[in-house]
Amino acid sequence: MSGTILDGKKVSREIQDELRPRIERLSRAPALAVILVGENPASQIYVRNKVRACRDLGIRSFDATPPDTISTGELLRIIEDFNRNPEVDGILVQTPLPKQVDTQRVLQAVDPAKDADGFHPCNVGNLVANRPAPRACTPAGILELLKRSQIPIAGRRAVIVGRSDIVGKPMAFMLLHENATVTICHSRTRDLADECRRADILVAAMGRAAAITADFIKPGAVVIDVGMNRLTNEAEVVRLFAHEQARLAAFARNGYTLVGDVDPMAMREIASAYTPVPGGVGPLTIAMLMANTVALAEQHLG
Repeated sequence: MSGTILDGKKVSREIQDELRPRIERLSRAPALAVILVGENPASQIYVRNKVRACRDLGIRSFDATPPDTISTGELLRIIEDFNRNPEVDGILVQTPLPKQVDTQRVLQAVDPAKDADGFHPCNVGNLVANRPAPRACTPAGILELLKRSQIPIAGRRAVIVGRSDIVGKPMAFMLLHENATVTICHSRTRDLADECRRADILVAAMGRAAAITADFIKPGAVVIDVGMNRLTNEAEVVRLFAHEQARLAAFARNGYTLVGDVDPMAMREIASAYTPVPGGVGPLTIAMLMANTVALAEQHLG
């Protein structure tokens, strides 16, 4: 048996196509300010994809790219400039930030009415209370994927592996608001495999390559793999992708491949539906960032 692939690229295109008429109705183009500190390669790729999505939709992009030696105070001043700029609708601070920067102070400095990532404590509180506000983009995208794929959520048992502020915690509240029974697991969870096997919907977001193996997955479960791990060990790549000749050929050329937090073969053979890596959750994160920016612009422009 092979599970249904949940195509994040297709759903991402649908979401972005629905934004186009909303953008055309505005008195000016929405604008997103993106702050990228330093030269983290993964962050640079992600920001480049965001900027490309903005350009494709006709959303203006304001970019700030300070060096990784920046102080917390200097970064706060950049954010304050964007907060005051009436042309900017959404602000995004790309994480992780350098060690010397106080990440919490920086994220809290973003005006909640311009918080395109949904990370400000005010907007997290609105999520908990189920009030309208920008939502964290990755879990919001996962919810869209489940709904648009006609996967029932109400009454189902959902297990989330990972308790980050970016994915795990907001995902739990979003699924709870859809009437799922939710369990959050983490590094201190006893018998993780046993907890995961209870899941009708399993969300893996702990950042460890292929750590969720066959004995973690209930037959017929829906598996959402949020992980994006760079794998350079040839023996491990051959073990995980033995039947994917194109993947092995690409690894031979590039010296690395991307793998999620779930063993890809186990996911494909045991799950009823699953997200591939890449091409699953990643495109949805960017689509929801665009959706948040457009919604903020609609509020600012009345």
